[in-house]
Amino acid sequence: MASNTPPQLLRGMKDILPSDQPYWWGVFDAARRAAANYGFERIETPVLEATSLFTRSVGEGTDIVGKEMYSFVDKGGDSVALRPEYTASVARAYVEHGMLNLPQPVKAWYFGPCFRHDRPQAGRYRQFWQFGFEVFGSPQPIVDAQLILAARSIFTSLGIETTVQVNCLGDKAVRQAYGKALQAYFRTRKSELSEEQRLTLQKNPMRLLDSKDPKLVELLAEAPQILDHLDDASRQHFMQVLEYLDEADVAYNLNPRLVRGLDYYTKTVFEFWATGDETGQLSLGGGGRYDTLVEQLGGQPTPSAGFAAGIERIIMNARERQIPPPATPRPEVFLAQLGEPARKKMIRLFEALQREGVRISEAMTKDGLKQQLEVANRVGAHYTLIIGQKEIMDETVLIRDMENGIQEVVPFDRAVPEVKKRIEKNRANGVVPVVGAVAPERPPRPSDEAAEPPVEDQAELPFEAPDDEPAA
Repeated sequence: MASNTPPQLLRGMKDILPSDQPYWWGVFDAARRAAANYGFERIETPVLEATSLFTRSVGEGTDIVGKEMYSFVDKGGDSVALRPEYTASVARAYVEHGMLNLPQPVKAWYFGPCFRHDRPQAGRYRQFWQFGFEVFGSPQPIVDAQLILAARSIFTSLGIETTVQVNCLGDKAVRQAYGKALQAYFRTRKSELSEEQRLTLQKNPMRLLDSKDPKLVELLAEAPQILDHLDDASRQHFMQVLEYLDEADVAYNLNPRLVRGLDYYTKTVFEFWATGDETGQLSLGGGGRYDTLVEQLGGQPTPSAGFAAGIERIIMNARERQIPPPATPRPEVFLAQLGEPARKKMIRLFEALQREGVRISEAMTKDGLKQQLEVANRVGAHYTLIIGQKEIMDETVLIRDMENGIQEVVPFDRAVPEVKKRIEKNRANGVVPVVGAVAPERPPRPSDEAAEPPVEDQAELPFEAPDDEPAA
């Protein structure tokens, strides 16, 4: 028998409700603006990829591939995975579509969902959203610095204060030498490590630096630092990155334990921590350079770098700090109607105004004018267009300026040009008010309280806007 129990969300998943959307669109818009400012173009890749893409790039020894990736064999017998991160997918697209032949560097940005079978907790979901920027085809340190600056501009525009953690991992030879130095350091301290930590020390010792285990963190305080093992080229590259950050007045913290969780990183790595988060338990985002990734995926040697940030974590941080969602433009016009014939007329007006690029709101399912005007007040529309029985008979529309209550009757076929003229005047004068998640309600006016009578009673107001100065 079918169960009567209502279906529930899967563990680790999250619905993004209408009340959440102002934050989500605010983050998207901040990322979009930064992308435009820094010359990035949008790219999107499939959610499903070959599992081998991530084992080759992210690394088989990482937690992401070893423990967290959603991977399965499909009906065709292929091993596929839900993408756990974007960079490998975008790098695959760069190789597959011959983007090496485009003018370099290629700069791409994205915004979409990723999946990891992680332990759900605050700020961590099994389906989570990321935005990120990737740069392919430039070895220059200015690329690393500009990625940090682009990320900082996004957080700043959202009102989120952050600190930038930076480190340098060098090249493959540097990491191998440093790994051996870590193994030597822990040789006499193995008894203080857990069984899993000892296995990590043997397979990928730099992974220990990522640990939040207080006991291991204490041991690492005296461990060798990778900055002391850098080759000259990596050191010079990193110093140039820091010089660019100094020029841009970016405050940063040299963090020798910062390695990120992916095997493809080389040289510069960085993370953004919310101000007050001393451990980076919930990093808002990060990235770095990955000069060998494209070659690992079968492409030509292509120096590259990028960063990604978690949308849920950003929004959680904003809410914890009581940062309101970014302001959004309010509707310019609200459409109100009385009766079915008026509703049909309003459909025509709605489509015509929409084609002209006017921001519109309506409450077509409501019948009472008072109810509709309450909605118009709530959403903050500048003008309300009203059609009642008299307007149907006279082929007219009543235009009400919601700021001052002034009303004017215009012929139906002149309503759209008249509204457009007023709105263009407002825009030219910089009158484009914005509201947050909920528009502030205006105090009720006497005209609103008496709004329920037929519209023809209201349309007799002795007002006629001069042709050269429309009501605004």
